[in-house]
Amino acid sequence: MKKIALEPTTILHPHPVLLVGTYGSDGKPNLMNAAWGGICCSEPPCVAVSLREATLTYHNILHSKSFTIGIPSRKYLEAADYVGIVSGRDHDKFKETGLTPLKSEKVNAPLAAELPFSLECRLFQHHKLGLHTIFIGEILGILADEDVLSQKGLPDIEKTHAILYGGFGNSHYFAVGEKLGAAFSVGKNLNPVRSVTSEPRAERK
Repeated sequence: MKKIALEPTTILHPHPVLLVGTYGSDGKPNLMNAAWGGICCSEPPCVAVSLREATLTYHNILHSKSFTIGIPSRKYLEAADYVGIVSGRDHDKFKETGLTPLKSEKVNAPLAAELPFSLECRLFQHHKLGLHTIFIGEILGILADEDVLSQKGLPDIEKTHAILYGGFGNSHYFAVGEKLGAAFSVGKNLNPVRSVTSEPRAERK
């Protein structure tokens, strides 16, 4: 199949849908929808999110040195989109979406009580990259609904009903699709004779 060269831009399919919870200098809780983020370190456990200086969340994180990352389910699709449309400078996003602000016991940041699970993060590092600044948060705690946990006691993607964002070129939300195969296992079918560790590559030592 012929390959077409495209101009460099922010295309990476898919994006997660992350709701970033922060407190302002006035103590007002705020939520922001951010798609540019994800796990970035295992020891210490860290998650990163990239924000523009124009956002209120950018300044809130620098003020409080904390934030939460909430994972919305399909049930809260409209609320998740709304908090990415309006600014917390002019709107009370919790009140207008009907979400309940719950103060984290681990960090100085709020989370939305209705979301299946949230990461409680202390600002670890931040780096200005250009238009965006990457905020790295050390995960100090996780709050999850009991009914979304797997037998291992961790949030299960099939139970959380997490949603995805199509990103540049396809600005729609998508549901998580069908299960295709076991990670760190299905690839062994390409060379069944060779011994392959079952541990994730990032965790091999």
